[in-house]
Amino acid sequence: MWAVRFPTKCRGSKMAAGSWSERVLELVLRMNSLQRGGFVPFWVQGSRVGWVLQGVAERLSHYTDVFTVAEGPCARLELSERLHSPEERTAAVQEVMVDLRRLGLYPCLQEWRNELYDVKRCFSDAPLLSMERAATPLLGVPRYGVHINGVLRRGSDTFMWIARRSMSKASYPGRLDHLAAGGISSGHGVWVTLLKECMEEACIPESLAATAKPAGTVSYGYQQEGGVYIECQFVFDLEVPESFQPKVGDGEVQEFYLWPMEQVREAIATDHFKPNCALVVLDFLLRNGYLEPDKEKYYSSLVENLHRPV
Repeated sequence: MWAVRFPTKCRGSKMAAGSWSERVLELVLRMNSLQRGGFVPFWVQGSRVGWVLQGVAERLSHYTDVFTVAEGPCARLELSERLHSPEERTAAVQEVMVDLRRLGLYPCLQEWRNELYDVKRCFSDAPLLSMERAATPLLGVPRYGVHINGVLRRGSDTFMWIARRSMSKASYPGRLDHLAAGGISSGHGVWVTLLKECMEEACIPESLAATAKPAGTVSYGYQQEGGVYIECQFVFDLEVPESFQPKVGDGEVQEFYLWPMEQVREAIATDHFKPNCALVVLDFLLRNGYLEPDKEKYYSSLVENLHRPV
């Protein structure tokens, strides 16, 4: 088991009271609280690609030209084999999701973005289909993104550039965020997404953004309002010069701050940070020795729960 149980009183949507380690562990476990029992596996072309809540699977089974349900002890939701190509599957699933949005049944569909995400067996595979970003939680398919830690070194001191999200954002308005981050849209790769988000969100020139170093992934899964959220973030560390100053680009960010790591460390244990960004910052703290096994009570649990298999 890769999930660690925590006292029930600490599972709410707000940070629990307690030490820094307790509050951060509560966040990590809340973001990685998905238990697969009770979900219906979603299959496409002979491979499981997602997890669906039973009530959602029952609703989708009404669209008999698109979805079928295999009954029995190994019940599963399948995309119809009559849909032979990725293009056919994309069009059919999109039609279903448009109809569900019209019915107003699922909150996640109210955040419709007209942005497609690829559905794959694993990230390096060719896509089996693409689907509306806001609809992906209904089928519980993994969503991939890129997060960039903007780091400034001054001698022995380290600082991190932190963004504050615009108040007009549909999700987590006004929360603290990374220097740049974004989901990987259909047909895009990790590197293209990194360069695009750096320029769009913080006006970082490609010559600087291209020096970012890959630093692994952070992955997690949770259930929320009828959806199953399984996400994997590709993490990059970007060391910037003293002369660097991010600028507000596409309006998703309202301002930037340059904070010492101790201030960043304290902030991720509060509700001020966008939760998945806090996990990526926690990963940075662990990788760079800001947390020590002998001093952090839940050190091993923090490490283990930042890397859920997707």
